[in-house]
Amino acid sequence: MEQKVFNRRELIEPARLRMLSVRSNTRGLLQLFSQLAAIAVTTTLLALLWGSWWGVLPFMAQGILINCLYAGQHEMSHYTAFRSRWLNEWVGEIIGFFVIYPAKWDRWFHMAHHKHTQDWGKDPELLIRPPYTRWTWLLNMSSVLYWYGRIRSTLRCAFGKIPPYAWWLTATQPREVVAEARWYVAGYVLILLLSLWFRTPVALQFWLAPMFLMKWVHQFQNVGEHTGLSHHGLDTMRNTRTLTGPAVVRWLVWNMSYHAAHHTFPGVPFHRLPELQTTVMSAVKHPTPVASYLGAQREIAKLLSNRTRDPKVAI
Repeated sequence: MEQKVFNRRELIEPARLRMLSVRSNTRGLLQLFSQLAAIAVTTTLLALLWGSWWGVLPFMAQGILINCLYAGQHEMSHYTAFRSRWLNEWVGEIIGFFVIYPAKWDRWFHMAHHKHTQDWGKDPELLIRPPYTRWTWLLNMSSVLYWYGRIRSTLRCAFGKIPPYAWWLTATQPREVVAEARWYVAGYVLILLLSLWFRTPVALQFWLAPMFLMKWVHQFQNVGEHTGLSHHGLDTMRNTRTLTGPAVVRWLVWNMSYHAAHHTFPGVPFHRLPELQTTVMSAVKHPTPVASYLGAQREIAKLLSNRTRDPKVAI
């Protein structure tokens, strides 16, 4: 039986939590520019090797790197990527434009997700989809459903149609969501017109095609964080999964592989999550969900297989 009360204060001393929660412009900018530098390298290689089979690897790397910029936007939605509030907001908007995920909408959506993680009636991540079947899980892992939902949501907001499930928005926030989506769509139209005017495929070649076709790699993080875990209570040590992987993956996703620790103490910036992880996990009194990126999907596949025999299993 799951505990009814989840006491976070038992996991870490307040003084240590305050120390770990200190933000840093320097650490945030170093992380961001390291990823942008990597994108500059893959862009150069892709330009040099375009049209040959040797170009496949930089194409794949380009797409993975662009998609993983969202990890930085996610951190900025918490205002923890940088100490300066304006950096979190403006850099988040720039990334949001390039990954087609409006930053204000994402911030408010994501805060509601943190408050109501795995609650079928309130968690936005669950409100935008019914329980998975094996088919819809595979479609989402392939990124087909992801891109359909992302583009449809942005266009609908740009036309003033806020999704009816967005219960978490305040009275004034819908206007901001609509205005933001309109600026994004206007930017995309401008890029399209410039591409046609100059007859250049640069935007498609170095941005859109790699991003769209390689999103499936990033889905191992997105789908692995909560899928298949508890829908009862607010215990982030039971409804959120820690994902294990090599250092390069932790760098790509801004340490979001330590997702249970992040959900438990979302005010701790990405660069202190390894320390938070060690502290929190040593204090937890029960087993916690931990899996590799592939192992998490194997667990989900097994649960979905059981669901075909027991319809009450909803993930």
